[in-house]
Amino acid sequence: MHHGCVKYISALVFFTALATTRGAEYQLKATPGTVAWGYYSAAAKPVLRIKSGDTVEIQTMITNSPDRLTAAGLKPEQVEPELKAIYAEVKDKGPGGHILTGPIYVEGAEAGDVLEVRIVKIKLSVPYAYNGFSPGRGFLPDDFTTARTKIIPLDMERNVGRFAGNIEIPLHPFFGSMGVAPPEAAGRISSAPPGIHAGNLDNKDLVAGTKLFIPVHAPGALFEVGDGHAGQGNGEVDITAMETSLVGTFQFVLRKDMHLKWPRGETPTHYIAMGLNEDLTEAGKLAVREAIDFLVNEKHLSREDAYMLSSVAVDFNITQAVDDVKGVHAMIPKSIFK
Repeated sequence: MHHGCVKYISALVFFTALATTRGAEYQLKATPGTVAWGYYSAAAKPVLRIKSGDTVEIQTMITNSPDRLTAAGLKPEQVEPELKAIYAEVKDKGPGGHILTGPIYVEGAEAGDVLEVRIVKIKLSVPYAYNGFSPGRGFLPDDFTTARTKIIPLDMERNVGRFAGNIEIPLHPFFGSMGVAPPEAAGRISSAPPGIHAGNLDNKDLVAGTKLFIPVHAPGALFEVGDGHAGQGNGEVDITAMETSLVGTFQFVLRKDMHLKWPRGETPTHYIAMGLNEDLTEAGKLAVREAIDFLVNEKHLSREDAYMLSSVAVDFNITQAVDDVKGVHAMIPKSIFK
């Protein structure tokens, strides 16, 4: 065997190993047969089965009806045919309102594991978003007596949303809802409040290039995603963001070596601990305890030092204040660790 052949085989072995690490690649479109409308459930039927390391490009739908969108001024031909089909054909829906694509079954995932969701890429599907509120909802349920919906054109070239003639918002696409099934005993839960299953976190820091770590509660994890946002302010105070349709590319890695009670995140610059509770103060306390837990277990600080570091270097932000369960997330900067 001559040297060129050895080099070729070595290269082949290297690229085969690389392919094995990356796993298989799939595409999952949003159709009436591939969405879970308004719920997470351990009994939901998987629409795709994958292995740890596999990558899936997932199409998701805007959380609104074709009729409401056109009533707000969108041209009928701008409504995605997939959204029309889902509204026409899906009868099993609720208790929540989000159209979630999935669930995806991850082979080997079982309760007690952690699903690491790597958000590889996010693309906008349509050149518009909407924001809307109605009486009795949002952070000021009693302040407005009539409902309002605004279509916000998205300038893909300049990467801004045109809120008004003199107001432009930089686009910052992310998925409001990424989650797994809750424990079987919980039954079918609403897609609206976030929880131990992650779900409707509305965390605008979970953009492309970041990771979400979710505790697994049911066989296969059963991952679902939707509630696409072109941008959002922390708090999401009127109950909607710049709501739109997105296509996300995700790599799923099963972590048998991690054990979490609550979801966590990681960006290139920060670690993210989360607190979720019906009471905003309690959500804040949980976020602080989760930050301390992270600093003790991952950075080997004493509990006392971790508490002090949380006060001097960690930002505690209100994720959202409107979905029954409030969210607070702790942004722990990586730059402080030398």
